[in-house]
Amino acid sequence: MKINLKGLSRKELEKLRADVDKALERVEEDEKRAALVAAQKAAKSFGYSLEDLSDVKAGKPAKAKKAGDGRSKVAPKYRNPDEPTVTWTGRGRKPKWVEAHLANGGKLEDVLI
Repeated sequence: MKINLKGLSRKELEKLRADVDKALERVEEDEKRAALVAAQKAAKSFGYSLEDLSDVKAGKPAKAKKAGDGRSKVAPKYRNPDEPTVTWTGRGRKPKWVEAHLANGGKLEDVLI
C-alpha cells in the first residue's frame, strides 16, 4: 500500500500520523496480550503459573537495601523503554524520560518493571 504524501496538506499529514500512532499502540497491545498468553501456556506446560515464577532469581525485582545513613534504599519501579538500564523509583521529581513518555500519550503503567 503506497500513499502519496506529497499531495496531502499539513493537517492531513498530522491526522495520518496520529492514526498511525494509535494503530501502532493497538498492535503493541495485541502483541503484548499474545506474548502473555504464550508465556502463561509455557509456564502451565511445566506445571506453574506466571505468579509462581515471578520470584525466580533472573526475574526477581531488586530488594530494598539500607543506605549508609540508615535510610532504606528504594527498589526501582519504572524502566525506560528506550534504555532499559535507566530506572526510576517513583519517588521525587519525574525524570525527563518519564515526562517525555507521558507527553507523548503514554501511561505510567506502560513503563512499570
